[in-house]
Amino acid sequence: MHPLLRSFEKLRPKFEEGGPLRPLWPVYEALETFVFTPATTTSGPPHVRDALDMKRYMITVFYALIPCILFGMYNAGFQYHRAAGMAEAPLWAHLLRGARLVVPIIVTSYAVGGFWEVLFAAVRKHEINEGFLITGILFPLTLPPTIPLWQVAAGITFGVVVAKEIFGGVGFNVLNPALASRAFLYFAYPAQMSGDAVWIAAPAGHGLAEGVSGATALAVAKSAPAGVDIVAHLAEAGHTLRSMTLGLEPGSLGETSAVAVLLGMAVLLVTGVGSWRIIVGGLLGLALTAGSINLLPAGTLQAYPILALPFWYEMVMGGALFGIVFMATDPVSAAATNEGKWIYGFLIGALTVVVRLFNPAYTAGNMLAILFMNAMAPLIDYAVLRAHVANRARYLERGRRA
Repeated sequence: MHPLLRSFEKLRPKFEEGGPLRPLWPVYEALETFVFTPATTTSGPPHVRDALDMKRYMITVFYALIPCILFGMYNAGFQYHRAAGMAEAPLWAHLLRGARLVVPIIVTSYAVGGFWEVLFAAVRKHEINEGFLITGILFPLTLPPTIPLWQVAAGITFGVVVAKEIFGGVGFNVLNPALASRAFLYFAYPAQMSGDAVWIAAPAGHGLAEGVSGATALAVAKSAPAGVDIVAHLAEAGHTLRSMTLGLEPGSLGETSAVAVLLGMAVLLVTGVGSWRIIVGGLLGLALTAGSINLLPAGTLQAYPILALPFWYEMVMGGALFGIVFMATDPVSAAATNEGKWIYGFLIGALTVVVRLFNPAYTAGNMLAILFMNAMAPLIDYAVLRAHVANRARYLERGRRA
């Protein structure tokens, strides 16, 4: 027997029923099954054997997020040094500075959210759900590097307690907990979640270096004056298609780099963990909606230049790709039927564009689109199932007549 496994076996009686550490059983169980595959099996038929249990499923998603995490650290450090006129600093310097900004946010998210997870698991006497492994990292990746740590704690508390545990825990929550956490912060503390100053952690005593803007590309696009070429306007502000695709832009920690998100998407699709129907449907909805708006009369496009923004710009701006790949595909809050996944994903992409372009109070749009469709997912699945039942009934009726 593996020495570490023997250690777990010796400790187990202390955490089982009657043991002195029984209230901490969820913590012991989470650690043991994180390291070793659980030995438990179903008590009766039917049986389905699968090497991918829930912990391995969630760890795969975490692996897919690693490119976004690392690039988020690099970009936070790069923006910091660029604001100080030190953009030519070596790679390791950007990463180290970024880590000093990002790691405390991640640690706070896991520590505070983990506390609530353990508390609810102990009170309800059930295992700690593996889903928090992803919620605890997705939430920080949607935040700016300047966010105060107490707000990180407040946000993750709202997401875990209000958006998930009050509904009964994982499997019963209607909304994605990470997105609910961000929505809470956005509406409760808008000054720390939007505006030019929030996106770059600049050194104390330094103003932003010339040519460096704290505004995101979407904010620049929405403020474009009538009659300008929107693509040229973005380029003049430093937001080129290349820079937005690579991700060297002010923005939330994990959302700026389309390249990093696509690497993570490849992991999800190859392993089958992420729903390709939701992802493809989301991208189609975004592209077709943006492309249709581009066909409006020339006078309208000149009066509102952002309406002329090409769909490929829409995809790499404002975290839309990150949201579609990692947030919309949450198996709990997404549609479950195959046809429903297409509808669900398509509407997320379409609503993202609509909110971006026609809601002056909210710049991004992807967060609200996903949360709204989270609430609509059960209705979509219900409609799909009713359509199947109706089709089956018509088929049987034709068979009886024949």
